[in-house]
Amino acid sequence: MAFIDYYKILGVDKNATEKDIKAAYRKLARQYHPDLNPNDPEANKKFQQINEANEVLSDPEKRKKYDKYGENWQHGEEHEQYARQQQQRGGGQYSGFGGGHGQGFEDFGEFGGGDFSDFFQQMFGGGGGARGGSRQQAKYRGQDYNAELQLTLKDVSDTHKQTLTVNGKNIRITIPAGVENGQTIKIAGHGGPGVNGGPAGDLFIQFTVATDPNFKRDGANLYTTTKLDLYTAVLGGEVTIDTLTGKVKIKVHPETQNGATVKLKGKGLPVYKRDGQAGDLLVTYDIQLPTHLTEKEKDLFKELAKK
Repeated sequence: MAFIDYYKILGVDKNATEKDIKAAYRKLARQYHPDLNPNDPEANKKFQQINEANEVLSDPEKRKKYDKYGENWQHGEEHEQYARQQQQRGGGQYSGFGGGHGQGFEDFGEFGGGDFSDFFQQMFGGGGGARGGSRQQAKYRGQDYNAELQLTLKDVSDTHKQTLTVNGKNIRITIPAGVENGQTIKIAGHGGPGVNGGPAGDLFIQFTVATDPNFKRDGANLYTTTKLDLYTAVLGGEVTIDTLTGKVKIKVHPETQNGATVKLKGKGLPVYKRDGQAGDLLVTYDIQLPTHLTEKEKDLFKELAKK
C-alpha cells in the first residue's frame, strides 16, 4: 500500500500553517465538490482525497504522527511499541523516525465506498469520526458569475431598468445613470447557488459603452462640434445644437471666431450616483466658408478686403 502525500494533495509544503492549510482546503473543496461537478467521478475522487488530506493535516495529533513516521508509516506503530519497551528497560529515550512526509508519490491510495483510503484506515484507524463527517457537510459559497452589458451613451444618460440573461436565467437590474465604460457593478446573491445551504455567489456586470458619433465623453462632460455658417459667425444669430436629451437653440455672438467653444451647463451626463448633478456640454464652432458665390457676392468680399 503506497504512502499518500497529503501536503501534495492540498498543494502546500510541510511548513504550512493552519491558516495555509485551511485556505488551500476551502479552495480545492469548492472546486471539486460533487454538487458543482455532477456526474464527474474524477472530481468526486479528488474531493475525497482533499477531505482526507484536510482530516489529517488540520488535526494537530494526526499531523504530528503523519510527519513523524513519513514514508516509514507501515512500521511506525511496531517501532513505537518496541521503543517504549526499551525505554522501560532503561534502553534510552525514544527518538522516533525521521523522514518527514516524503516527496514525489503519485499514488493517492484506493478509495472504496467509505470516505477514507486504506492508507488512512491503516495509519489512523476508523473513519475520522465526527470531524470528517461534519466537514463533508460544510457550506460552500456559490460561484461568482461575470457578464458584459453593451450600452449606448443615450442609455448612460438616464437611470433605467434592463433585463439580461445569465446562465439561462433572466435578471432585471437597475442601471445607474453615468456609468463609465469598463465599469463593473456587483449584484449580490445572483451568482451560482451555494452548496449544502451555503450563500449564493455574486453577479459582476461589466459595462461597455459604445463610442458615439456625435459626442466625445470625458467623465460627466461631453464635447461636440457644430457647423456654423460664415454670415451667422460674423453677424451673430442662433444655431440649433443636438444634446442627449433633445435639440436646443443657443445664441451666437457677432464676430465669433472659428474654433470658439461655448459651454452648456448641465447638458452633459449625470454624475454617477450623485442625484441632481450633471456635467456640461462643450460646443466647438466649425465655421463654414461659403461656396458658389455670385459675382456680386465676390465684389462685396473684395470691398471688405480693401479695409
